Amino acid sequence: MLKSLFFFVGKIFFYTFASQNQITIMRVFHTQESREYELKFPKKCFRDDAWLGEAYYFWKEIEDAEDWGYNSKRRTGYFEIYDCVLASDNYLDTVFNEQHYYFWLRQLEKIAQTIIRKTKEKPTLKELNDYIRDRGIWKEIDFIQFQDLPLGDKHSFVKPIEYNNGKIRTIAFRKRIQIAVYNPDIIYKFSFLKQEMI
Repeated sequence: MLKSLFFFVGKIFFYTFASQNQITIMRVFHTQESREYELKFPKKCFRDDAWLGEAYYFWKEIEDAEDWGYNSKRRTGYFEIYDCVLASDNYLDTVFNEQHYYFWLRQLEKIAQTIIRKTKEKPTLKELNDYIRDRGIWKEIDFIQFQDLPLGDKHSFVKPIEYNNGKIRTIAFRKRIQIAVYNPDIIYKFSFLKQEMI
């Protein structure tokens, strides 16, 4: 059964839904640079280059949380990993649910086309996410699970493909899954897991 929601965006009506999923309870991991104190709750990301806008970002696998720390949380020389539990039945799973994926993709395409018609150019990632936030398009969604694209061949099962022109292509069979949480009320049992030196 689907719960229907209608949003008016510009001159376009978007028909959106959130599946009446069974409650999903999943353990996830949050990576931050080390601070003078342990976090009591995850840090919300406000960066302009955040994939899915302002949200609390988590990794599905600890291996990816560690990679993120070693490669992106280097400022203090140490990073910390926290774990917690998410519990919700109101989410979009763009990784494993084909219906959710195509719905999500169509919505992003429609929003981008709306911005292009108004501005005559493609939106930046920030402009796209600001448009979504300002119009409350995902306001009924607790989180979106999506596949981030891994870089490098560290976690590939096969050697990179080397072409005659010198280009190298990595084949990543393993999904690197992130979760962007919009509703902080679904975050439970947030706790410190470990600290690593870079």
